Amino acid sequence: MLRRLIMAMLMVLATATPATAQKRIALTFDDAPRSRGPFLTPDERTERIIAGLRKAKVRQAAFFVVPGNLATPDGAGGERRIAAYVRAGHVIANHSFSHPALKSMTAEAYLANIDRASGWLMGRKGLRPWFRFPFLDEGGTDKAKRDAVRAGLAARKLSNGYVTVDGSDWNIENLTADARKAGKPIDMDALRDLYVETHVQSAEFADALARRALGRQPVQVMLLHETDLAAYWIANLVAGLRAKGWEIVTADAAYRDPITKAQPDTPSAQGNRLEAMAWEKGVPAPRWYERNTLSIADPLYRQRVLHEVK
Repeated sequence: MLRRLIMAMLMVLATATPATAQKRIALTFDDAPRSRGPFLTPDERTERIIAGLRKAKVRQAAFFVVPGNLATPDGAGGERRIAAYVRAGHVIANHSFSHPALKSMTAEAYLANIDRASGWLMGRKGLRPWFRFPFLDEGGTDKAKRDAVRAGLAARKLSNGYVTVDGSDWNIENLTADARKAGKPIDMDALRDLYVETHVQSAEFADALARRALGRQPVQVMLLHETDLAAYWIANLVAGLRAKGWEIVTADAAYRDPITKAQPDTPSAQGNRLEAMAWEKGVPAPRWYERNTLSIADPLYRQRVLHEVK
């Protein structure tokens, strides 16, 4: 009798459907409102990003705002563009007032910069209590400064708007702007493919790293910037992610994941949350998606987009 019962249980286990893997990711955009890019005016870019997110059925993305950008020559209309994102169902959060690097200033001055941005953001619709470190610089190797800012954020009831997926889209945009300025022909189809491929690969890399470091699949947070490339191809990027099994979720959902409460203690507080957690747990390299290394990314861009041959 016992033997038959054990055999029956084994048969059930053998035929049971395995638990579905959960590849979930939220989209976030830094540095809004940005100035004119290589192709579009700021107004054109905002309209295209909103349209692309709507086309891709992305219910909510997050835009991390730098209010100091409103004072730039292209800053006129920036407040209106930020409001347009919120009207479209997206949310906004603090990315400092002037985008400073923490390692270049005192913790007190840095927190004052955050407070200045909070003053501008306060009371606006769609605001979330998240702060994202410019350059993902949480103090470099200065742990005392890191801890002082962590304590300052907690006192302000701001949580770290960390990222776990990064493809250095800012670099692809900068290389494109440089090529346009130099009058070089740009293969736009190749640029689209490189942009999408890089970010899908970065998400796949983060999923594999999370499995190694955490033994599970947290909700990932993708770092993008408010760029012309995003305006052109955000819908293509979302389609590429979904083709790999990713579900696009809200930033609200992402920042409810347990890793939100993590305070990784690593030799250097610079980079993304998942990389820091992998480092803390002793996971061997690579902990960093390879195309974030410019000596790898730049030649690839020149070869595939500009068709330059050494």
